[in-house]
Amino acid sequence: MTTRTFAATLDVSTAMIDRDACVFIDGSWRKGEGAAAISAVDPSTGEAFAQFKPASAAQVNEAAEAATRAFASWGKMGSAKRAGYLRAFAEGLRARKAELVHLQMLNNGKPRFEAEIDVDDAAATFDYYAGLADQLDADQGRPVDLGMDGLAGATYAEPLGPVALIVAWNFPMVTTAWKLAPALAAGCTAVLKPSEFTTLAELVYGDLALEAGLPAGVLNIVPGAGDVGAALSENRRFRKISFTGSNATGARVMTAAAARAVPVSLELGGKSPLIVLEDANIAEAVDIAAAGIFFNCGQMCSATSRLFVADKIADDFIAALVEKAGRLTVGGYDNPDAEMGPLTTAPQFAKVKSVFAQAQADGIECLTGGKAVEGGRGYFVEPTIYRNVPQDHAIWQEEIFGPVLALRSYATVEEAISLANDTSFGLAATVVGTDRQAAAAVARRIEAGHIWVNTIQVIPPNTAWGGFKRSGIGRELGPWGLSAYQGIKHITQAA
Repeated sequence: MTTRTFAATLDVSTAMIDRDACVFIDGSWRKGEGAAAISAVDPSTGEAFAQFKPASAAQVNEAAEAATRAFASWGKMGSAKRAGYLRAFAEGLRARKAELVHLQMLNNGKPRFEAEIDVDDAAATFDYYAGLADQLDADQGRPVDLGMDGLAGATYAEPLGPVALIVAWNFPMVTTAWKLAPALAAGCTAVLKPSEFTTLAELVYGDLALEAGLPAGVLNIVPGAGDVGAALSENRRFRKISFTGSNATGARVMTAAAARAVPVSLELGGKSPLIVLEDANIAEAVDIAAAGIFFNCGQMCSATSRLFVADKIADDFIAALVEKAGRLTVGGYDNPDAEMGPLTTAPQFAKVKSVFAQAQADGIECLTGGKAVEGGRGYFVEPTIYRNVPQDHAIWQEEIFGPVLALRSYATVEEAISLANDTSFGLAATVVGTDRQAAAAVARRIEAGHIWVNTIQVIPPNTAWGGFKRSGIGRELGPWGLSAYQGIKHITQAA
């Protein structure tokens, strides 16, 4: 595998990379005051291409204070006016699409088509919540029939206040939009912490805030690692914390929030099932299965990493899926035909390689893949499929966050549903079968928050996102994402 320096193949301005000041507080960019510089790494080569100084704990507190001051007026602003700012964010993302796509390719290792989807999804999310914001004021004071003579009731949806938003590295800009757009639409102010691994694309939101004339302090950005996240979680000015990331870190966020009894939204891990019914179209099912585990190099909390295929079609399906996995083009941004890029971070690369080593040591049947890509630089691994993994094995039980699929066949639909639900996670699932009613009936019995039937994983902004069990608390997207940043006020008065 060959790689070239990003300058030869990607058009990213120095303004987006060489940021001397990357902390955004109270409407202005500032130099980070954190202890040690953080490197932005190109996962296609494993080489750093930029450095920046993160925020300090003192700057986190300044950002919280700025968001608190700004809330006094932002929360009272007409919702239609707030909608105008959201539309400006959407327009700004689209205007910068080409450059942001290249930056996603550079810093995340995404193939072009994946990076393009990310920018489009982020912009669509801001447009969607602008539409909801347009109607917020009109919906206020909704009457409630109290059933009592002489009394009248009404409800109001009020913004919670300043909120802390902590996002992950696998979908920069997208998961941020899922939090930031509804928070601003509701009338909350925000302090955002991007992942230390993929900070640069997220900083565009500060640029857009200035371009749109967003009031100072409504949005603040404090890049950094776990220490910055901890400072946010513990800051008493925030009235809610929304976190996307690992279960281990989510537990720490929840513990910090519990100390002062403020609400949290947690979008955590998954070990999602895919059930291929015996009447499934094999070619269609193979495409859906491959997309569910190999898109974004498997770095999705919704990745359908456990697959159950009916005995009747198992041999043909597995042969076709293994053949497709073997044909996938794995490559960096210098390969325009790349279908799967590298893992995004060095720690994730090390983790996935350790999974491969453990599988080999334990004698797990590997149908294809099972190792890092040989002969090149960067964090590339092969699309990997294991068969008949023991149900108590880590590969079957725990989230890997890589292009690693475990599959087994089943005799009855009841068995498939039981196996699919035998997990401590409950984020997503997929069902494939030509009898739509039967497939939908299976979907209804799976314990997960979002289930696809006969389709790849598409997540429009008006759908719900979130899970059951260990997969988190609350929902993002749709009207549920907006209500996550609102509190309900009820007024009862003499008629």
